[in-house]
Amino acid sequence: MLFPDDLPAALSHVRWIGGGSGAGKSTVARRLADARGAVVYDTDAVMPNHADRCPRDQCPKLASFIAMTLDERWVTRAPREMLETFHWFAGEGFDLIVEDLIALPRDHPVIAEGFRLRPRLVAPLLTDRRNAVWLLPTPAFRRRAFDTRGTTWDIPQRTSNPDVALANMLARDALFTENVRGEAAALGLHACEVDGALDEDALLARIRDRLFPATL
Repeated sequence: MLFPDDLPAALSHVRWIGGGSGAGKSTVARRLADARGAVVYDTDAVMPNHADRCPRDQCPKLASFIAMTLDERWVTRAPREMLETFHWFAGEGFDLIVEDLIALPRDHPVIAEGFRLRPRLVAPLLTDRRNAVWLLPTPAFRRRAFDTRGTTWDIPQRTSNPDVALANMLARDALFTENVRGEAAALGLHACEVDGALDEDALLARIRDRLFPATL
């Protein structure tokens, strides 16, 4: 697909909510969309489709990940190696996100959300820095969120050592969140700490005021 010459202008109706897993991005996006008549684009939901669409020569980390066993993915490697080699963290397939967003109708605002929206990838697409925010969950908040959802052991229990797999995954996700924090700070983009001090309504209000300020 050929992208418009002025890609930021073509995506000026998009609001971006990125950040670490377990921060509440999906909940905030859905509630904000309901309140603002917006459409949610869930980057997690399209991962299987993007994995199929991403040419393997352009997505070598994805190809390598697919070839691994579950133990190779989650048990036998150190968290930092897991972080550095994970295809979605590295930005593979991000052009497919952009392609999908361009194809959506422009008659309503679009809220794109998901961990794949790294600050360094989103920044060149912004016409206004207020159009993006990143949620940064603390490790304790992330673990509580996974436990509440009942998803904590979904992947680890399929490995030969669930305890090690879970510890590795949580450590990897904490490293990723710190990377996002650093990228956002370096680019002058807004990030919000999520530690449970704000309840869901208060967090929603903060993100709403950032992405849809009353003056717009």
